[in-house]
Amino acid sequence: MSSTNFAAAQERVLERRRLRETEARNRLAEQQRASPLNHPALSRLPYPLNRIPQSGVAVWNSIKGREGSRPAFRVGQVDAELLDEELLGLLKGQVGDALKYFGPQSREDWSHEIQFALRAILFKLSIWDHNASYGAALQGLRYVDSRSKGPVHSTPTKWQKSLYGLLTVGGRYAWEKWESWLISQEGGYEEPSREVRMLARLTDLISTTHSIAAFVSFLVFLVNGRYRTLVDRILRIRLTPPSAQSAREVSFEYLNRQLVWHAFTEFLLFLLPLVGISRWRRWLSRAWRKTISAIRSRDDDEDEVEKQGELAFLPERTCAICYKDQNPASTSENDIIAASAGGIVGSAQTDITNPYETVPCGCIYCFVCLVQKVEGEEGEGWVCLRCGKIVKKCKPWNGDVLEEVRPPTTSGKIVGFAMDEDAVTQDSVSGQEPKTLAEELAASQEVGRDEALDHSGQWSKVDNESVGEEEVELDEEVNEST
Repeated sequence: MSSTNFAAAQERVLERRRLRETEARNRLAEQQRASPLNHPALSRLPYPLNRIPQSGVAVWNSIKGREGSRPAFRVGQVDAELLDEELLGLLKGQVGDALKYFGPQSREDWSHEIQFALRAILFKLSIWDHNASYGAALQGLRYVDSRSKGPVHSTPTKWQKSLYGLLTVGGRYAWEKWESWLISQEGGYEEPSREVRMLARLTDLISTTHSIAAFVSFLVFLVNGRYRTLVDRILRIRLTPPSAQSAREVSFEYLNRQLVWHAFTEFLLFLLPLVGISRWRRWLSRAWRKTISAIRSRDDDEDEVEKQGELAFLPERTCAICYKDQNPASTSENDIIAASAGGIVGSAQTDITNPYETVPCGCIYCFVCLVQKVEGEEGEGWVCLRCGKIVKKCKPWNGDVLEEVRPPTTSGKIVGFAMDEDAVTQDSVSGQEPKTLAEELAASQEVGRDEALDHSGQWSKVDNESVGEEEVELDEEVNEST
């Protein structure tokens, strides 16, 4: 297509737009004339309502009119403002986390200055450079000068953008600092002065007036969708799509992506317990340890290589499982040996209690620790931390049990006997040698129960004689008394 034909096509498009705008104005005028809020209809209303002037009706028609609001839908403009506030809050949180290392009160003391700097940076990089905030750009909107009457809206002028930045950035910062100063003056122990109370009442009045005006402006925005905020209405700038042919369709790309990831994570959470991720993890850890040991065995002599676990250097009184649970960070063997030499390694929390030994390596651990590890492997075996062997069973450790060896005894009673001096002298006269202690013990054992019975009989005879003597003495005393 040549340049002449292209220019002619543009003229035809502009002519069609002018015709559509003229038709829209005529249709609006007909609707206003046919509206029930005309003068004859108002005259038939009750007393307070029939006195509404014609200017009030014109104001209502101008508010209700939709001319110039096509197709800047209201939901997109409100969402753009919410996105801008969320972005500011996110950046403020990141800056606060970065400043917390300079002091606990630095974030609170400089909160107003941080917000001022962030708003200024966002205004410069978005509205001043691209005529749209980040939220408006995501919604496909940009600021235009609503005073332009042409078919194509012009961008805001520099003084409009300057005033917008001055009110939204500098004005908010000044108002927040002013309110914080008033709060500090009124929050002291002393009663605030009269001037401070007057300024506080004036500030409350201004804040209330601004809130009411912003609320009324937002209600008007909900009716015609032209100016989103009070500042936009004062500066006569509003948000519109960059082209008149933009579709009023909401993009669900982010929502679809979030739903897909949410469903995928739920599927993984349901599938992983069925697959047994712990079993695969143990299998991979064993394969990794075997690979490392194979690499080390290539460097060293195969005859001198001794299979050891990762905590084989710990002392025997220390439970390797307790030590690993309390020291999850990896520590070199040299550091542990040096600490052990200094008497640092080992404590009451890591000492072995209720010792059990593994089968078949025989390493000693706490009963509770060892049972938990073996049962957690679900019959596949647990790798010993001291020797590196696979452990599937355990048994009580009997290495600290000392059995006392007692001499054999034939009876539980101890029998005592006296040596006969005549027999001793007779033995010495006859030339026999005196018996040793072992021979005497053997002879006493041969006597056995017979001598015990004889001794018991002798003791019983002695008891009977003593009882008889007591009875005879008692009879003699009775006779003497009579």
